[in-house]
Amino acid sequence: MSDHPSAPYAPSGIRALPSWLLGRAAARGHRLVAEALATEGMRMMHHAVLSAVAELGPVSQAELSRTVGIDPKDIVAIVNDLQRDGLVTRTPDPKDRRKNAIEISADGTRRLHRTARLGDQANAELTAALTPEERAQLVALLTRIVSPGKTEAPGGTEAPGEAGAPGPGVRA
Repeated sequence: MSDHPSAPYAPSGIRALPSWLLGRAAARGHRLVAEALATEGMRMMHHAVLSAVAELGPVSQAELSRTVGIDPKDIVAIVNDLQRDGLVTRTPDPKDRRKNAIEISADGTRRLHRTARLGDQANAELTAALTPEERAQLVALLTRIVSPGKTEAPGGTEAPGEAGAPGPGVRA
């Protein structure tokens, strides 16, 4: 009934609900990606922040916090960890010297390439029972569930004909 020994029992009527199935799939995906990233010494939130810095950088901590939806005090700790590991740099923001601009380092770029491949492999494992067409359909359907009324193409960009600015495409 479950693919993981720690998954709680659920009656058959609940196991057929989309919300329950999405939760179990998300938990399995989270576990697979977390385990894969751990082989590089990376936690999922650190990977998400590093990905966002690569995409948005140079970026202020405040903007980074707002964009990825992480509490400002938590973003400070994550950026401190990434800087300690040599994956990002902090320099005075040329637009506002009171702020720091965070940018990915060369080591950070190399680590991000490795962790992105690991994340891709974990997601491939998660969806291994699907054909490539089914996987594309799953991504399209989940995108519609996550963002009702918006059409977003895989990879975090809005599909042609859609108004509005796309958000950052952070792998997880």
